[in-house]
Amino acid sequence: MSQDAAGSAPSTTLAPIILSSGNTTPGSSSTSAAKADRYVGTSATLGTKTDTDLSKVPQSVSIISRKELEDRNVQSLVQAANYSSGVRTGVYGFDPRFDTVFIRGFNVTSNGYYRDGLRDIGGNFSVARKEPYGFEAVSILKGPSSVLYGGGSPGGLINVISKRPTDESFNEVEAQVGNFDRRQVTFDSSGPVGDNENVLYRITGLARGADTQFIAAKNDRIYIAPALTFRSDDRDTQLTILGEYSDITSGGAAGYVSQNGAKTDLESGDPAWADLDQHQKRIGYEFQHRFSDNLEFRQNLRYQEVDVDMKYVSFKTDADGILLPDGSRTADRIQDSATTFAIDNQLEWNVATGALQHTVLAGMDYSYIESSYAYGSIAAPAFDYDDWNYGAQPISGPTSADMGPASITRQNQYGIYLQDQIEFNNFVLTLGGRYDWLDSNQAEQVTHFSKRIGLAYLFDNGLSPYVSYSTSFAPNSGTSVSGAYFAPSEGEQFEVGVKYRPTDLNLAINAAIFNIEQSNTLASDPDNIGFQVSRGKVRSRGFEIEAKTSLFDGLDLLASYTYLDLEILAGDNPGKAPSGIPANQFTLWANYEMPSGPLEGLSLGAGARYYAKTWKTDGNDTGKNASRVLVDASLGYDFGAANPDLKGLSAKVSVNNVFDNRETTCAGSWCYVEEGRTVMGSVRYRF
Repeated sequence: MSQDAAGSAPSTTLAPIILSSGNTTPGSSSTSAAKADRYVGTSATLGTKTDTDLSKVPQSVSIISRKELEDRNVQSLVQAANYSSGVRTGVYGFDPRFDTVFIRGFNVTSNGYYRDGLRDIGGNFSVARKEPYGFEAVSILKGPSSVLYGGGSPGGLINVISKRPTDESFNEVEAQVGNFDRRQVTFDSSGPVGDNENVLYRITGLARGADTQFIAAKNDRIYIAPALTFRSDDRDTQLTILGEYSDITSGGAAGYVSQNGAKTDLESGDPAWADLDQHQKRIGYEFQHRFSDNLEFRQNLRYQEVDVDMKYVSFKTDADGILLPDGSRTADRIQDSATTFAIDNQLEWNVATGALQHTVLAGMDYSYIESSYAYGSIAAPAFDYDDWNYGAQPISGPTSADMGPASITRQNQYGIYLQDQIEFNNFVLTLGGRYDWLDSNQAEQVTHFSKRIGLAYLFDNGLSPYVSYSTSFAPNSGTSVSGAYFAPSEGEQFEVGVKYRPTDLNLAINAAIFNIEQSNTLASDPDNIGFQVSRGKVRSRGFEIEAKTSLFDGLDLLASYTYLDLEILAGDNPGKAPSGIPANQFTLWANYEMPSGPLEGLSLGAGARYYAKTWKTDGNDTGKNASRVLVDASLGYDFGAANPDLKGLSAKVSVNNVFDNRETTCAGSWCYVEEGRTVMGSVRYRF
């Protein structure tokens, strides 16, 4: 089993708390941390922690809007990121247990996920799952970002933005069915509470029962997310409370048995002992108070609990990793939990010094996690290679008495940061620095200073070239053979790019070349088997371009291309390329809604994702995985276009991986398969 799982004129005043977000999808709030006009992102807080036009941000940022999420019928965070440049999903095939995403060649799963701007960390397996129906948008910041967010991956980070209350009343219900016995119902309701326009609510919910392409993995979920906003008459003060409860069941083992570096036809789980039960709950708030047109204070806070009870069956192997001929197996169990707390305090000050306009941000944040991990294993009934007796015999797995003692991990991270966005004529200079203290009961205290400097120039025609330098760090756990703690890994990036967003066309094109080097990564100790040394180094350099547009009424397009040159510079397998990451990938998606005529109300969507060949192992000595093209499509109809009495009623059929391309991907010593074809039909009513 594997676990890896455009330029606007400078302004001297702060943007109001309530902002217009252009042509938005029904149910979108006006206070989102990422704003878009249909598919085209316009501004976001992710790159600067201030509401900044994306043309001024000296790093590449992708926005996946609510409309794009709905058009592509996104069912996971992985699917949300599928069409973004610089992002690789599917390195470990289809895995309903985890959301695994690589950005610019680096895995961001363990330390690159954020929810509403706050770090979303977890334990080994107790990582909060993200329900796309609860997303208002997703924003992706590419490259090192420790200057604002502390320890993290040099590849970047992904911020999920929760649905929040709307000024206008909005309601919808939807029923969905699909293959693998999928049954799902959802609801979403928002608006003012009574006649009070200063108290707004939203409640979003989902219930699903489904199987997957694996016999031992379900896809069941109950999700409910309430939200409440209180604001003053003058809108200078606002408090939004965000909550969630989820009950999720997937599979403890989801994949195929691998041996000799190849995939077998044996599934790694057994439905008699298979469920991964996860319960998660979170409660938090976003507070804003504007003292004047030029000074604003913000505080974001969240408390979260995730509990996982993971059951799975493992095949026994010999010392060479070959399956035993008698079908010996074990029944295994992991109980993992994580309690986390995060708070971020920000003070934003807009001030002019002569001809220079400053947006100064000072902040202090803190995050805490306490996780508990316990594991147990006992003998399970043997597998019959002749009858393939999956689920044919009861399996009694480990009880609490069979579990080993729980391992407890506690970690605190404190950070202070300062940033100045300086505008002079058409120049935008971004300077930032941050100091972090990170304490853990399993590692030595880490202190680190991170920095970023970036310069952009805003041409009147919407073109904005930029250049930037940024750094990151990530703590390393464990000790060397001498008992010494490892120094944190460090990343640095040089990026040169250009963004184009004309004022007369709803179009955004972002292109960048970059070079990232991460040092102090862990590698095998050549002199002491089973130990590690801090001497690894990885380089990622490449080019990416992403375009999104709405050319005329009803047509939305997006396209991206990524070239990535990854190399292990030092450590294990120097001179080789990490496995599972293609050098070239291309994506294209189009959605067209008939604006008039006899087919008015009909919508058609189609997309394709191309991934080039990848190495099967980090040693690059067992060949490459085949290249592949995955095709997605959708067909929808708005009944209200033909009959006003049916306004708000619509239906849709979506197909992911239309041609059921289930190519195998090997990465490291394990092999995986792509998610097979999924077909979903839905009926939705908005009122």
